[in-house]
Amino acid sequence: MLDSFEILTTSGVVLWSRSYDSVSPNIINGLIRDVFIEEKVLPGASVANEASVIRNPPYKKEKYTLKWTSVKDLGLIFVAVYQSLIQLSWIDKLLDNVRTIFVELYQNELRKPHTSVVECDFDAYFDQQLRELEGSANQGPAPLELQAHDLTPPSSSDTGDEPPPPIPGLLKPSKQGFNSNTTSTDATPIATPDTSRPSTPLVGQLISSSMGPKGASRRAKKAAAFSANASSGEENSRRKGKVAKAPAKKLRRWDADGLATDGDEVNLDYSATSPREEDRDDFGNSPGAGAVEDIRPETFGSRTVKGQFVLNDLDDEVHSILQNANTNKPQNTPVTDGLIGSSLSTISGLFRNIVGGKVLSKSDLEKPMKGIEEHLLKKNIAREAAVRLCEGVERGLIGVKTGSFESVEAIIRTSMESSLRKILTPTTSLDLLRSITATTSPSQLNPLAPSRRPYVISIVGVNGVGKSTNLSKLAFFLLQNDFKILIAACDTFRSGAVEQLRVHARNLKELSQREGRGQVELFEKGYGKDAANIAKDAVTYAASQNFDVVLIDTAGRRHNDARLMSSLEKFAQFANPDKIFMVGEALVGSDSVAQARNFNAAFGAGRRLDGFIISKCDTVGDMVGSLVSMVHATGIPVVFLGVGQHYGDLRTLSVEWAVRLLMS
Repeated sequence: MLDSFEILTTSGVVLWSRSYDSVSPNIINGLIRDVFIEEKVLPGASVANEASVIRNPPYKKEKYTLKWTSVKDLGLIFVAVYQSLIQLSWIDKLLDNVRTIFVELYQNELRKPHTSVVECDFDAYFDQQLRELEGSANQGPAPLELQAHDLTPPSSSDTGDEPPPPIPGLLKPSKQGFNSNTTSTDATPIATPDTSRPSTPLVGQLISSSMGPKGASRRAKKAAAFSANASSGEENSRRKGKVAKAPAKKLRRWDADGLATDGDEVNLDYSATSPREEDRDDFGNSPGAGAVEDIRPETFGSRTVKGQFVLNDLDDEVHSILQNANTNKPQNTPVTDGLIGSSLSTISGLFRNIVGGKVLSKSDLEKPMKGIEEHLLKKNIAREAAVRLCEGVERGLIGVKTGSFESVEAIIRTSMESSLRKILTPTTSLDLLRSITATTSPSQLNPLAPSRRPYVISIVGVNGVGKSTNLSKLAFFLLQNDFKILIAACDTFRSGAVEQLRVHARNLKELSQREGRGQVELFEKGYGKDAANIAKDAVTYAASQNFDVVLIDTAGRRHNDARLMSSLEKFAQFANPDKIFMVGEALVGSDSVAQARNFNAAFGAGRRLDGFIISKCDTVGDMVGSLVSMVHATGIPVVFLGVGQHYGDLRTLSVEWAVRLLMS
């Protein structure tokens, strides 16, 4: 358990502190006096700028152990205090991460002249890191006190069928052989080690060092080994003869309408583990299925003073700061030669001989603009968007006179960051909760206000980008705000689409009832029907049942297929959604421009997309250029980011986070 954490300057000013137990001031004063004032540096310690805490041996005083690190050029000291009897494996990582985040956030204020005290609102950042590192430490390897039968899978002679695979997103109840106190944030349980050997070999399974007479052939040795490993039960079973063959699979017959002709009792829904409805619980789970994993709301959002639940981007900001710090560390890699470099560091080399006060011309900017264009392309920005960005920056810099102490690299970087920030910053309000509230609860004081109706949101996109998954994340976010939600299954083409939404609706219903927030229901009419008519019926049903929000899932379609794209115009007329969100992948490259433009123009005259949901952002690192490409092509803002596979893995876009990754 951490007792105290201090951030102070070399002059003795405490900038920020967090105490979990009373620690005497003499403890930290002893560290300052012995290490920094009297310079009694322990063997192996390092006071170099941004040296890792691993290089600094711990300082021990009384019953406490102090781990520390420093930033020499800013005069900062970071100290963590804990009792010597406790071993904290994550304390070094905490110190390094906190140092990196604190310096990134407050280095500009600390570098100002005559500054000794900085107002630090650092609690949220520290709590996030402490919670994350403690959680990862608690998720250690599974204990080894396992029963022998837990390590041995069923033998091949068992006649029972194998249990069905678990439903995605659900957890199986833990076995008795595992420690019940072990927790995990993953949705998939840790697999039991797959081994077919018992813990103690049988007498008949012991193989002697000599498998036969010396000089015997390989085939004779193999036969001797096989006979030695065979148990008496296996020998008896082989003498009984061949095993009876399993009955042949009965072919299913289909009629002209695509329905099974074997009778009404045939159940073709394989999304549940048990076909009998009477065996399921109140949430629709089968007897063998586990409960839905709890999701703590504070891990992905917070509540405002008015009680609204809003998504945060704190984790993304913290992780991006740490990632940028690792990226900016000097690497022992050779520098490539050539006029056009592959990173922003090469741009500074091109201007190394240019002093301040120079008026920039087009010839001065030509080579650096090629370098920065290549940098943007490597960040997964489409070439069309990268070229236009560089042209705009170049036009704005021609004729600009550099300052006396201002480098050209700083001017180029500042101008490009400003252009990226201008593109990604939305020009309209993205307050989705306010729009929903205004529609579902119109003002009673305004006689011209429209009557109450459900707020309709439609999700569109190409195949496989995660439309149904992100729709479920959006539904979970709205459930946190106590909305009554109807999910409309309008993907009547893809096999399993309705069953997938049925599982999501069942899980969301269980989570909402467990937390006592909101309601969710699924509206479905099977396969082969017209999607536009189903959407229209869903909106009518939602209005009659006083639903607040209707989330419409649509079929994936290729953006360059005119026949498939033409049906979206009818869909927009029938459903008349308030918002149309397109789900785009962070993995896609130059094709993102064509996808965004084709979908934006597919809903008829006067109807366009209202926002993008960029999925799979957790898989691309700092290559988030598809955000810029899609927004640059259409002018439509990015509303949400998908950062994982759980219901809580939905974030709002932080423009500064995106710009920082793109320019790293």
